[in-house]
Amino acid sequence: MLSVKEIKELQKSAKARRTSGLFTAEGKKMFREAPGGLIAQLCVSESVVNDPAMAALIREKLGEEGMKKRLTVLSDSRYESLSDTRTPQGILMVLHAGTWTVEDILTKPSPLILVLEDLQDPGNAGTILRTAEAAGVDGVFLTAAAVDIYNPKTIRSTMGSVYRVPHAVVDDMEALLAAFREKGIVTYAAALDGSVSYLEPDYTGGTAFFIGNESRGLSDRLQAACDCPIRIPMKGRIESLNAAMAAGILMYEAARKRA
Repeated sequence: MLSVKEIKELQKSAKARRTSGLFTAEGKKMFREAPGGLIAQLCVSESVVNDPAMAALIREKLGEEGMKKRLTVLSDSRYESLSDTRTPQGILMVLHAGTWTVEDILTKPSPLILVLEDLQDPGNAGTILRTAEAAGVDGVFLTAAAVDIYNPKTIRSTMGSVYRVPHAVVDDMEALLAAFREKGIVTYAAALDGSVSYLEPDYTGGTAFFIGNESRGLSDRLQAACDCPIRIPMKGRIESLNAAMAAGILMYEAARKRA
């Protein structure tokens, strides 16, 4: 099992997470929602393990063998030194990262997809993943330069959706676009100067929304590569919407038309 030092490195380092294929998630809600098979190691404080209800849940999640091989019990003070939250709840998991491929995510007929280009804010990324689950999105792709989806701040923002929404990092955007074309998936670029209102397209067939970086928006290259540039009309003196808000509006419009 990993040492406290190694777990702290996972919390801090995207490279450590990529190399090991592991990430951390903290808190009772994240634990309750985690599939037991994803949990590589569970670290709990003495207070938590002495709570009968939590002890029963831990045993249910890990099983007898897992209790012996995957459970680490720390003193309350030692656990607090491990936690990266202001109010530690005494339970932290080391989990196996998702292993979805492009092919896995595009298996469903007429999928609803989100592509995030170079998104940088962990909170935005987590909120988008959470909203994607609520709106029935079939998968989320991120470019290699985007925020690490397994950043602890992102994980907290997903509120458990990271376990359930298929997601993958894409190094070759041209290959992804080719896969979309092969599957008949129409690509929509969210752009401030888009020529089409987001309310006009149908979205009931295969659909992929492209959302750009918070400050720069979607790159010219991807805007040009997409089938249709769409805009969300805005009033007042607002220059742009928050990336997570824009993504949510588009996802729910697609969900409405698919209902």
